[in-house]
Amino acid sequence: MSHSDRLAELGITLPEVAAPVAAYVPAITVGNQVWTSGQLPFIDGELAAVGKLGAEISVEQGAAYARQCALNALAAIDALVGIDRVARVIKVVGFVASAEGFGQQAPVINGASNLLGEIFGEAGAHARSAVGVAELPLNSPVEVELIVEIT
Repeated sequence: MSHSDRLAELGITLPEVAAPVAAYVPAITVGNQVWTSGQLPFIDGELAAVGKLGAEISVEQGAAYARQCALNALAAIDALVGIDRVARVIKVVGFVASAEGFGQQAPVINGASNLLGEIFGEAGAHARSAVGVAELPLNSPVEVELIVEIT
């Protein structure tokens, strides 16, 4: 089954590629890899939420926003090379805007990781960093970037 077919089976439509908010491109190829820029949880051109985890944003909400970030990263990959060329997910880097004392970054970024597993199966298993930060661009609660191998 192709990745496009799997997305359809899951009822997932990749969004339009989110417009960059500064001087960068959404994704680039390097050899047989695609590296995405950090993706924020944009939905239809609007940031889904602002705030910090452990204050205005719950872990469950943060996981949903991380999932949206991963969808946006996949959209960038699809626009650049086509989603069906993804051979495996190599690395996920997730940044979580964290209130003082918040230590649940891993469950937040699971929103992205779990989605990748649903779509790519074993090829979605990846190395990962889930990092708590003081602030993110536009006061976003989460940001996710991907590195994937392509065929």
